[in-house]
Order: sequence, then structure tokens, then C-alpha cells
Amino acid sequence: MGGTRRRSPGITPEILLRAYSIGLFPMAESADDPEIFWVEPELRGVLPLDTFHVSKSLAKTVRRKPFDIRFDWDFDSVIAACAEHTSGRPSTWINRTIRTLYSALHKVGHAHSVEAWDDGELVGGLYGVSLGSAFFGESMFSRRTDASKICLVHLVERLQEKGFTLLDTQFTTEHLKNFGAIDVPKDEYARMLAKAMESPNLTF
Repeated sequence: MGGTRRRSPGITPEILLRAYSIGLFPMAESADDPEIFWVEPELRGVLPLDTFHVSKSLAKTVRRKPFDIRFDWDFDSVIAACAEHTSGRPSTWINRTIRTLYSALHKVGHAHSVEAWDDGELVGGLYGVSLGSAFFGESMFSRRTDASKICLVHLVERLQEKGFTLLDTQFTTEHLKNFGAIDVPKDEYARMLAKAMESPNLTF
């Protein structure tokens, strides 16, 4: 994946927020590995909020409102679903330590979820961390066609409405590039991040 990796022997929610503020984020080798390491990519994935792109077909689906979209309704279930092994995702970097840490961040208002519900069932979602005027996307899952994509559209609308300036995706994927995600060199990202950290913590 490129960039810096540093093992972390111990971590608290406060340390986690400090890490985000300087461009680091945590991962685990696998769901079964209790250890966490810090990652600082040479190229950082960013989804510019002012050039966010939605295809015509997805926009049409969003207008149909196939799901009940909720914010922070069941955060722990979202991160648990993101950590599940599936046929399309046989391994995951979300271990129990990460789930506990982000649940703690959610309780103090720094971790949030966007959720797609269908007839009372959680069928898609995403979660991430808010700090300053930045939102750091962590992971997403989908159990219905387009569920996670629709959650992403609602996330961007929410961030735009609330005045956020930076949507960090950590890395870019072909999926995210379809929405306009770009790779930003580490030095340029550091400047974007520093500006976002000058803002008071925005309400999600």
C-alpha cells in the first residue's frame, strides 16, 4: 500500500484523534490479530466535495429512495458488518480493538455512521471519523445493490450541508474513482489536513 507503517503497542481514543489530526490512521493485519499499526500513505485518497460525481443511473436510484437512510442510528452494527468476512471480502483489517476504539469515539461524538435500512433490516452503511472540518471515511458494506453507494451520496450531501472541507478516503479504488476520488501526495494532503484542523469541530 506504500507509505509509513508504525506498530502501536497501546492506543486510546484520545491518541486516535491526535493521530488523525497529523495524517495517521490505524489498521490491523487481520481481524484475528490484536495488534494495530499506524499507516501514513505516500498517496492519500481524497474525495473532493466540490467535484463529487454521481452517475445518472445512480442518481435515478437515489431519487427512488429504495432505502430508509439513517445517521448514527446503530453505529456498532455498522462497524460489525464492515468487519464481517464475506465471499467478496474474505479478510478484513477491522479487529476487536478497532471496533472498541471507534465505538468509544462514537460515544463522544467523533465517529459516525450512515445507514441504509430496508423493512427494519440494516442492508448497507459506512462509518468514519469527524474532526475539525474533516471527515475520515473508514469502511463500508452492502447487502443490497447500491446500498453503500447511496449511503456515500448521503454522506457527501451531509458534509456539504454542514460545511466540511475534506473527505479523506485513505486510499483510492476504482469504485471511489467513479465518484471523483483522487490521489493526493503526502505533502499536499498535509496542507489540506492542517487547514481542516484549524476549524472548530463541526457538528455531523
